[in-house]
Amino acid sequence: MSGFGFNISKSSTIEYKPEDFQLANIIEENEPTSRLCISCGSCSATCTGSEFAKLRMHYIHLYVKRNLTDKIREELQNCMFCGKCQLVCPRGVNNRNIIRLLWENI
Repeated sequence: MSGFGFNISKSSTIEYKPEDFQLANIIEENEPTSRLCISCGSCSATCTGSEFAKLRMHYIHLYVKRNLTDKIREELQNCMFCGKCQLVCPRGVNNRNIIRLLWENI
C-alpha cells in the first residue's frame, strides 16, 4: 500500500504534567476573570509599554497556560502597570491583578 498518498506521522500532542498547571491554577483561583480572555489583542493595541518594548498581555495569558515562566518574566519587565489594558478589555479581564499575581508567584 505504499504510495497511497498518506503517511503515518508522529503525534504532536504536548504531554503536560500536573505541576505545569500550578501557576495557571493560582491565577484562576485569585482572579477568575482570567478565564474570560479571548486573545483579541485590544490590551496590547492600547498598551503604552508595547509601543516601545515587547509587551503583549494576550501572549502572557497564553504563556501562563503553557507554564512558560521565562517568557512571562520577559514580557512583565516592560509593564508600566498603568491599567490601560484593563480599561479596554471587551471581556472585563482584570489584567492589573493578573500582572500583580504573576510577579508574586514567578
